[in-house]
Amino acid sequence: MSYAEHHITPIRTLIQVIAALFALTILTVVTSRMDLGGLDVPVALGIALVKAGLVVTVFMALKYDNKVNAVIFGVGALFVMIFLAFTLFDTAFRGDLSSTTKGTIMEQEAAEEAIQQREPDPSALQFNRSNE
Repeated sequence: MSYAEHHITPIRTLIQVIAALFALTILTVVTSRMDLGGLDVPVALGIALVKAGLVVTVFMALKYDNKVNAVIFGVGALFVMIFLAFTLFDTAFRGDLSSTTKGTIMEQEAAEEAIQQREPDPSALQFNRSNE
């Protein structure tokens, strides 16, 4: 096949891919309503990866194109997965963000000063026995 020719994908293949994309979309909706715990994001990304692979290979004709283009696409997809993995690791292991306080540092310091001004001096509260 020369580069001037264009591959024509059979209509049967296109219908099968469209049916698979519809099925995967329904699967995406179903799994989004389920509580999979820590697997929520990996399952959603896996389904999206399969859908993207179908679109790229069949609709964008990467399957019938020069194999170098497939390698370039594969390397690009690999790097996207690596970057997503690093991002997910960062957000998953950040620690407890719910223990943070509200307000700025200046507001917190002002609130502490107001509390200290309301409290009496500890030395004034001591009982002095020498006055007896």
